[in-house]
Order: sequence, then C-alpha cells, then structure tokens
Amino acid sequence: RLSNHLWPPSPPYHVFPASPHAALNIPYVVESTVKGERGYDIFSRLLVERIVCLNGPVDDTTSALVVAQLLYLESQSQEQPVHLYINSPGGVVTAGLAIYDTMQFLRAPVATMCVGQACSMGSLLLAGGAPGLRRALPNARIMVHQPHGGVSGQASDIAIHSHEMQLLKERLCGLYAEHTGQSVADIERAMDRDHFLSPHEAVDFGLIDEVVKARGNAAPGPSGGGEHGAASTHPQSES
Repeated sequence: RLSNHLWPPSPPYHVFPASPHAALNIPYVVESTVKGERGYDIFSRLLVERIVCLNGPVDDTTSALVVAQLLYLESQSQEQPVHLYINSPGGVVTAGLAIYDTMQFLRAPVATMCVGQACSMGSLLLAGGAPGLRRALPNARIMVHQPHGGVSGQASDIAIHSHEMQLLKERLCGLYAEHTGQSVADIERAMDRDHFLSPHEAVDFGLIDEVVKARGNAAPGPSGGGEHGAASTHPQSES
C-alpha cells in the first residue's frame, strides 16, 4: 500500500543528500509479507520491478546512480529487460556516455521510454535502447543538437578544448547514425541547430521504434505485475 506519510520516514531510516531525489517529497510503499511489513521509497519499489527512472539533468551524480542500478538489475537477471524511463533535458556529455556505454555493456536488454522530454544527451540514451524496445508516450518531446559549452584560459588550452569538442561532436554523430540508420551527413545536418521532434517524427527519424498510448494486454510478469508492453500508434498525421 502507499503510505500516507512522505519519504523519508522517521529514524532509523537515513537520507543520503547525494541522491537527486533527496529534495523531493517522495512517498514510500509499505508491503505486508509473512515476515511483517516492509517499506520502500517509491523508486526502490520500482527497482524491484526492473524500472529505472532518469529524471532531470544528466550529471555525474545521476549517472553514477543510474549505472549502479543497471548493473544491479543485470546481476539479478540477464534475460529479463531493464526498463529505463527518461525525462531529461540532457546534461554533461561524459556523464551521459557513462550511462550509454553501460546500457550497451549489459547482457540484459534495456528498453527505453520517453516521458516528458528526452533532449540532447537524453535523446541519445533514448535511441540507445535495445532495438524494438525504444518507445515514447504521445505527448513527449525529443530534441537533438550538437554539443555546446565554453572554456576560458590560455589560447593553447582553448584550442585543445575546441579540438576535443569537435571530436565529441563527431563521435556523437556516429552513435546517432548507428542507432537511427541514417548517414552521418544527415545526422550532422539535423544536429546543426536545436532540432525538436514529436514522437511520430522521432519514429521516422529512427530515434525510437514506436509511440505508445497504453499498456498492452500482456500476461502478468513473474513478479505478478503486468508486462511493460504497450499498445502502439503511428498515424499518418498527428491530431
């Protein structure tokens, strides 16, 4: 059941400020078992169902938490998919690539779902899901663009960082091309400026495989809950 209290409860539970969810009033779930009642914060309860949430900007803290959850779920099962829900405006390229590389490293397939937005690095993580398992909800927004940033210092150091940024741009274009099936030249043109796409446009672009409105009528999964499949829709024109 969902407790009427907000997470965290009173001691002996502890709050770890490094969590990106620490500033949220997070509800917790209390389950009754033969061994008594057991409480989870809502994100830990979703982790039991192999669901990982990536919310907000991608930074080193968020990256470390998502990577740890992905590795943990792979240790529990290498056959069942991990479901990564993304609502992110993007963030630090290296932090995002740490998540991306871990997704590709896992033996367990990673299904991605865009809820809200998947912009910048968020869109690469969305596209980097297992083929056939990359989805978005109907009102999500997806955006791709080239990396941007700034640096100050000596002229020689600025030139070094400029070269590194160009290499990152080429690398990112290559990754998008790999997951979308488009040419690198087409990806570079699309990423030259902020390029926003609706979910249906993202399907045509190759970033995702389908747009979903509701869960499918799949048989219950091994934990007793429904499968994470969904009924898809891809009309010729959006309403």
